Amino acid sequence: MRLVQFVDRDGTRKVAVVSDDGATLRVLRQAQRVYDLALEAGRRKLALSSLAQDRLGTEAASYDEVVSERRLLPPLDHSDAARSLITGTGLSHLGSAAARDSMHVKLKQDESQLTDSMKIFKWGLEGGKPPPAGIGVQPEWFYKGDGDCVVAPERPLELPAYALDGGEEVEIVGCYVIGDNGEPLRVGFALGNEYADHVMERQNYLYLAHSKLRQCCYGPELLLGELPASVTGEARLVRKGEVVWSDSWLSGEDNMAHSIANLEHHHFKYREFRRAGDVHVHFFGAATGSFTKNVKTEIGDVFEIASPIFGRPLRNALGASAQANAFVPVRAL
Repeated sequence: MRLVQFVDRDGTRKVAVVSDDGATLRVLRQAQRVYDLALEAGRRKLALSSLAQDRLGTEAASYDEVVSERRLLPPLDHSDAARSLITGTGLSHLGSAAARDSMHVKLKQDESQLTDSMKIFKWGLEGGKPPPAGIGVQPEWFYKGDGDCVVAPERPLELPAYALDGGEEVEIVGCYVIGDNGEPLRVGFALGNEYADHVMERQNYLYLAHSKLRQCCYGPELLLGELPASVTGEARLVRKGEVVWSDSWLSGEDNMAHSIANLEHHHFKYREFRRAGDVHVHFFGAATGSFTKNVKTEIGDVFEIASPIFGRPLRNALGASAQANAFVPVRAL
């Protein structure tokens, strides 16, 4: 089952199940947020899919119209943006067969000769998939922002005036709410465009934290249940109606150095990330991106990320910043 959040033409929030043919959004009764449904399912110890099935009503909407009229919302959000934490994990994916072969050649070097990034990747390969309930090696981790950095599907991602670049990162995200007793509850999975400044990051890897403080997007659909072991998809960069870059991508645990459970543990082991009522959206690492082929994005380019198991593609254009790159003064009190 896949869920979508959108607004009706009168501005009313809706939660809907995507029909089997992908053409219709079947609206749920008495539901304006997936967030509330997830907490209810957690309290009643129900599968979210079962609760959603019970709430199916007679109201329906055209998916095409919702998309074309830009009425989609992120598939999980909080009414208070400060209560959503957007984070991610890097160096977690194995890549294509050719990339794996190249990587294994590099990893045969003595560890003292490896870069810090390669060391973390190697540690993930060796200890990122512990037995069930076991604790493996911790991954790279980064912070993107709170809910204010999230852009809805079909809406533009802003290129800040101070940015050196704005490029997509094709990822899968885990969407979570924290239950009343501090228990992390996984609501589902979605396509994600983590969006980052790769030119800045390449200047020095210690600029990684700066490069990640950008907007992002995930959705439009929330896949309930477990993530398949192998996920395949396509990514494209479209400029003035023409595809200037495209690539297939792989994700899921079969194509990752870490298990999902290990990545989740090393995020939620921190007590401050288990505050009841919070939303967490966690990017599981980039599977590909146009920056890997040194493509320079331009204002107006459209990022498209698709995978059959996630339904409709995730799309965002690259938009210009509304603010100049001006000095920000601080006033002493």
